[in-house]
Amino acid sequence: MIIDLSRARRARITGLTASAAAVVVLASGCGGSGSGSSSAPKEFSYLTNAENTTVKTALDTLSKNACKAQNQALPLKVDTVPQTSLDQKLQLLGGQNALPVQFAAGNAPALTDQLYKSGKVADLEKKLNELGVYDQIEPAAISTIKALYGGKVEVLPYEYNIEGIFYNKKLFSENGLSAPTTWDQLVSNAAKLEAKGIQPFSASGQQGWPITRLVSGYLYRSLGPDALKDVADGKAKLTDPKYVEAAQKVADLGKKGYFGKGVGSIDYDTSFNQFLTGKAAMFYMGSWALTNIADPKQNKVGAENIGFMPFPAVAGGKGSIDQYPSNVGLAMTLGAKTFDRKVGDWVTCIAKNYGSAALNGQGSISGFKTNTPVKDPNEITTQVRKTIGESKQNVLWFEALFSTKATTVSQTNAASLATGSISPQKFMQTVQDALSSS
Repeated sequence: MIIDLSRARRARITGLTASAAAVVVLASGCGGSGSGSSSAPKEFSYLTNAENTTVKTALDTLSKNACKAQNQALPLKVDTVPQTSLDQKLQLLGGQNALPVQFAAGNAPALTDQLYKSGKVADLEKKLNELGVYDQIEPAAISTIKALYGGKVEVLPYEYNIEGIFYNKKLFSENGLSAPTTWDQLVSNAAKLEAKGIQPFSASGQQGWPITRLVSGYLYRSLGPDALKDVADGKAKLTDPKYVEAAQKVADLGKKGYFGKGVGSIDYDTSFNQFLTGKAAMFYMGSWALTNIADPKQNKVGAENIGFMPFPAVAGGKGSIDQYPSNVGLAMTLGAKTFDRKVGDWVTCIAKNYGSAALNGQGSISGFKTNTPVKDPNEITTQVRKTIGESKQNVLWFEALFSTKATTVSQTNAASLATGSISPQKFMQTVQDALSSS
């Protein structure tokens, strides 16, 4: 698999300091006993976002089984914060030299890179090679990480995902619909579902990124895989007509009511629930959703009734329908100063066992190799794993190359784009202004 550039699960960020202030905070040490301290850690402390239960559940399982000895030597301790507060928390802990042993990387890659450059994040390629487990990471995941983090391995791939549209096959069949392959077919299907009283799409306006992902999906299909790289390189602007067109197409879905009522206040869990209880027919999401789909307590539709399709083609567009956004989830990284022998033992055990544990236990696909036999929990997991294996060229998500500031602006204004309280032109101008001032 050749990965051009990639993606991670990004949420709306609130309460952040300005980017310039963030850099000052990260660069200035205030003492403390975290990753800036030379004292050996007493726990395998782990900070993650509250919304991600997959990784902490898998680590807890390992701590009681394959990594029991490592856990006895250095006990796993998990702390969580809402993803909307993650970046601010990392900035504060970084400035206090109090980062935990392992922590969820920032919502924007730029923040993790700042931490890395200030010596607070470990060089994981070097560390994994020293431990002899670098080969336990799938090459595609390494390629994705390096593409996202400037050629460096700054994070571990606890998830490896592609994105697309999950859909309710039963609802589609009952209404005489097939999976659309073009944008026009997608919109036509949505209109037919809406006419039958069925909400076409579920999306979290509160998180923001599920809406901006639709904007970037359209851009990649219409302008090709370099659409957002051209913006980052200054060859194009989000305010150019072809870019505004993508925002307009998504705004049109909202104007027609295809996201349902109150999309701006819908949170991540509620949007999942809408889809998994049959209240919405389509759901743009990454393959991490397979964990939720495999859980009968959450999935009332039934895994056998859920399908997965790529973002559809745009008529006359330069992109290809088989170019999937790819990412390593909300990636995890490790502090540089706390990476001692006991931490290395934990990382070695994780590298050798996490891939199989996550897939067997939760149906979650990671970037670690699976070293024990794995049986997929359902047909859709098999389909997605096959799609990942056959994918030849992957692309970015909307904010992947944005600064922390621009990511915040984009995701906090996404709901307004969907509800019509901000025009497509104004949305793209606002994000472009944030990019230009970063």
